[in-house]
Amino acid sequence: MKILLAAILFFSGSIASVHALEQDRETCGNGAQQGALVLCQLMPSDKIWLDGREVMVAANGMTVFGIARDQLSAELLIKRPGHEDVKKQLLFESRAYQIERVNGLPPKTVTVPDGWKKRRAIENGRVAAGRAVVSADQYWRAVFLRPAEGRISGVYGSQRILNGKPRSPHYGLDIANDVGTPVRAPATGIVRLAASDFLLEGGIVIIDHGHGVTSTLFHMDTVIVKEGDIIDQGDPIGTIGAKGRASGPHVDWRMNWLNVRLDPGLAIGISDEKSGAIVDENN
Repeated sequence: MKILLAAILFFSGSIASVHALEQDRETCGNGAQQGALVLCQLMPSDKIWLDGREVMVAANGMTVFGIARDQLSAELLIKRPGHEDVKKQLLFESRAYQIERVNGLPPKTVTVPDGWKKRRAIENGRVAAGRAVVSADQYWRAVFLRPAEGRISGVYGSQRILNGKPRSPHYGLDIANDVGTPVRAPATGIVRLAASDFLLEGGIVIIDHGHGVTSTLFHMDTVIVKEGDIIDQGDPIGTIGAKGRASGPHVDWRMNWLNVRLDPGLAIGISDEKSGAIVDENN
């Protein structure tokens, strides 16, 4: 007998299954969009691997994983005691991404000076450590909230041209508003990193939502939480600023599943077409 599960994505302020249909374990995550966070209901005794990486399964059978920006497929393996293994190639929905030109940035934030490299290595290490924690918490099951009020000025996946120089894609959702506008936790979690003066990120906070799912918020003017704090969804964590590599005041919200960069817009129901993001302009 097949065990039904819901392969779930966060959309439009509610939780909806892939194709709005229940799926059995053989199709968990199939058809998800690039950049999506995928939730599946399995059996507590199941073990699951995605492209050879073991994925945590909670005591209630819930599991979560992420789809990368350009990922078109993945190999899913589910082992259940007393049952035949499920091994399936998942196919994901591809997306078209925008081009964003950001001008007016301080030159040293576009091409990092040699004198910054040692400090940047330390900062990058702290970010990687903050995102590497795999806790048993399941705060990712809640509907995520927009972390600040303001105009969407940048979207996930867009190819960035900084001061005329092509760079790697943008992996966040930028929300522009006045300096001092409150920034709030998009979901409950534990603060794994809190700093006010990173070279490129300015004020930065990483929130661990459990199972390797994190939110990173930066370019903040102030940071009012500290590492180890347990914060509830909607709690203030700081204020919008223009610190680091920023051409104007905004907060850049990133979502990760471990080192997989996800689209925060999907988590709150903002598609590229509905974002209102200004393309080929300054942030």
